Amino acid sequence: MPSLCRKCKKELPDGAVYCCWCGIQQNPKRTSRKRGNGGGTAYKRGSTWTAQVTVGYDKTGETNRIIRRTKGGFRTKTDALAYCSRLYDEAQSTRCPSLDEYYQVYSSSEMEKLSDSKRTAYTIAYNKLNDIKYLPINTITIAQLQNLIREKCPTFYPARDMKSLLNHIYRLAAIDSNAKHDLPDLLTLPKLAETEADPFTENEQAKLWNLFESGDPNAAIPLIMIYTGMMPGEMRRLTAEMVDLDGKQIVGVGLKTRTRRKSSVILPDAILPVVEDTIRGVSGSLYPISENAFYNRYYSALSDAGITRHLTPYSCRHTTATALAIDNNVAPQTLKRIMRWSSTRMMDRYVHPDDSDARAAANTLKR
Repeated sequence: MPSLCRKCKKELPDGAVYCCWCGIQQNPKRTSRKRGNGGGTAYKRGSTWTAQVTVGYDKTGETNRIIRRTKGGFRTKTDALAYCSRLYDEAQSTRCPSLDEYYQVYSSSEMEKLSDSKRTAYTIAYNKLNDIKYLPINTITIAQLQNLIREKCPTFYPARDMKSLLNHIYRLAAIDSNAKHDLPDLLTLPKLAETEADPFTENEQAKLWNLFESGDPNAAIPLIMIYTGMMPGEMRRLTAEMVDLDGKQIVGVGLKTRTRRKSSVILPDAILPVVEDTIRGVSGSLYPISENAFYNRYYSALSDAGITRHLTPYSCRHTTATALAIDNNVAPQTLKRIMRWSSTRMMDRYVHPDDSDARAAANTLKR
């Protein structure tokens, strides 16, 4: 049986998509009209119509669950659709934002002002909150937060980063009266199991000087770090152009904190000959080698000098602080500038007095 045009009813060739007489499409695809976000939809239930809107998604499970709100009893579909926008606004006004929403506010504002290393630490901490980040923040309990720290952050510093980040997030939520700002303060952190780096003794430093004066260039690595307080990463990025011998300083080598990045490294007179010898004839990086090769040269210097204790590169920085604070009685504020600390509280971590130091200090009290 020949096919006929659905409009003019004239006979069409087999398989014709358009009528060759009136031009109308024979099998047009039907598309449903979509309403905008929050526009909602309506469906008939019995003899009345029900308005329905999507107000969010529950992302806490394995799959995203759509959260909807409905309101029934409308006489016509038009009435139900007209009510959808009001239903959406009512649902949003009573909805509490999730922890993730407050994090997005913080990460795009205040967090941008932090150092690169701190932003990285907070990002890592936030990724460990995946199990709860889409929950309304006013439903998250202290037990849930504590369990996450116990499971995801078994050591002190990652747990401290998570607690600090939560403090920032909850402070924002407290402004909207959606959370108690001090809730993260109740979290218990793992015990700090950090072993303090031992400083070099005077005898060990003398051995390094002997090695350098014998012509071993590797001895310059621990000596420069001991006398300047530079970190291993700063030594590895040090270039000849950063060294200002006339000004007795190193400029632009600082890492990690804002204070270290903007502060120059002070070069004591005692270490100037070592630095001058090290940069002589060098253009660019002083140690254009891999990290492993750098550490190998550091430990070779200690071994060749006859130092048998295992003293890490960070022991150099601890030696600087201990020698200045205890042996030379440098004032805390001056020590803060030399070490490029943001606070004198760092003395608690870097300065290591022993009983003899404490006794000598106590004996300064005179009758």
